[in-house]
Amino acid sequence: MATREGSLEAPKRHPLDWKNPDFYNENNLINEMERVYDICQGCRRCVNLCTAFPRLFDLIDEGTTGELDGVEKNKYWEVVDRCYLCDMCFMTKCPYVPPHEWNVDFPHLMLRAKAVKFQNKGAGFRDKLLSSTDTVGKLATIPVVVQTVNTINQTPATRQLMDRTLGIHADRKLPEYTTKKFRSHAKTNDSFEIIDGQRTPGKVAVYATCYVNYNEPGIGHDLLKILEHNKIPTRLVEKEVCCGMPKLELGDLKAVESLKNENIPHLLKLAKEGYAILSAVPSCTLMYKQELPLMFPDDEAVQAVAKAMFDPFEYLVLRNQDKLLKTNFTNPLGKVAYHIPCHQRVQNIGKKTRDLLQLVPDTQVTVVERCSGHDGTWGVKSEYFADSMKIGRPVFRQMAAPEPDYISSDCAIAARHIEQGMGDENKAQKFHPLTLIRMAYGDDTAHEITSEQDIHTINNPNKKN
Repeated sequence: MATREGSLEAPKRHPLDWKNPDFYNENNLINEMERVYDICQGCRRCVNLCTAFPRLFDLIDEGTTGELDGVEKNKYWEVVDRCYLCDMCFMTKCPYVPPHEWNVDFPHLMLRAKAVKFQNKGAGFRDKLLSSTDTVGKLATIPVVVQTVNTINQTPATRQLMDRTLGIHADRKLPEYTTKKFRSHAKTNDSFEIIDGQRTPGKVAVYATCYVNYNEPGIGHDLLKILEHNKIPTRLVEKEVCCGMPKLELGDLKAVESLKNENIPHLLKLAKEGYAILSAVPSCTLMYKQELPLMFPDDEAVQAVAKAMFDPFEYLVLRNQDKLLKTNFTNPLGKVAYHIPCHQRVQNIGKKTRDLLQLVPDTQVTVVERCSGHDGTWGVKSEYFADSMKIGRPVFRQMAAPEPDYISSDCAIAARHIEQGMGDENKAQKFHPLTLIRMAYGDDTAHEITSEQDIHTINNPNKKN
């Protein structure tokens, strides 16, 4: 039987067999990398996605034979280090993903390689630091300490020192830490009547995430205000730690399991009580929807939580389909350049954020559906900063093209990266899509403005400062 070119069947992810001792056998890993790399070099459809594939193809083209057999095996790791697990090759490009007989899952192969590397060599101080978002957040938001940290992160001299000693690029704009953590100041309202829809539970639990809790609490407050405006009973997840995505990207799968063991019991209780669990960071939502279920396919608690987990805009649009969402928007938003982050695209929920933004009268939404190139901690690192900006250039251009009033992305880190890449000539204001929806609802959803929000903009969304 001849091998098929591509497949008409839906892509299927296999569980990650990470507890099998063979998973960490480096010789077996190298053999699988050789098999997949050879398929990739004969296809090359992914060359424009990131720098992992161009590096692979350069290694082959510059090798002694012009084929994969001319590449030294120790150079295979150069491809691994450039993969940031966005999953776009699996989702949008590769014709050989399972159930195709060639069974190519490049992101899972790279994840396995990262796990083998972590087990054999560990990780440096910088990578451990950057992936410990919860620990760093708790320390950085201590009163007095937070002002010092923010000053250091914005001072050129100290940033140059961080570049030389830590490998955190001096030009990367870093998020500020807040003096008012989200979980400490969140005002939830669970007094409304529970009205379940055909597609949506009628009550919500919010999983705050490290980023919203320590860096941009306004995103979380905006979500709460939107839910309150729609009279949806809401509460916070009783206790939470990091979702584990930064540790997953580092290859520290045992740390992922430890974090899972802390989070899942609290989330399972909510899932059993019929709550929709919402997370305003796509990577965190994806962790519970896909990554943990693939790592723990036989864990019924993990699977139950996955079914209860929603992207906020997925939930709101489904709520609208249930005819239970208020669409009494009073403030137009004008031109919005909206970027869909990779980790939201991987959830296969469609363009739900765009769909809701388009319900706002006198609002034109331009959608950019391409990787921004930042990816969590990857674009922060000195050795990859230039690559992250290069990958993002098409996004920067497309976001700027409509001369928007606002630039926005469900991934707040991607939005900051895009804003930096667009440069000083950019006149658009950066707001999270949840902030834009709250603005569109009007002043009755107003809350205390965070450091990144301007009260003038909130009350006058069509006027520029």
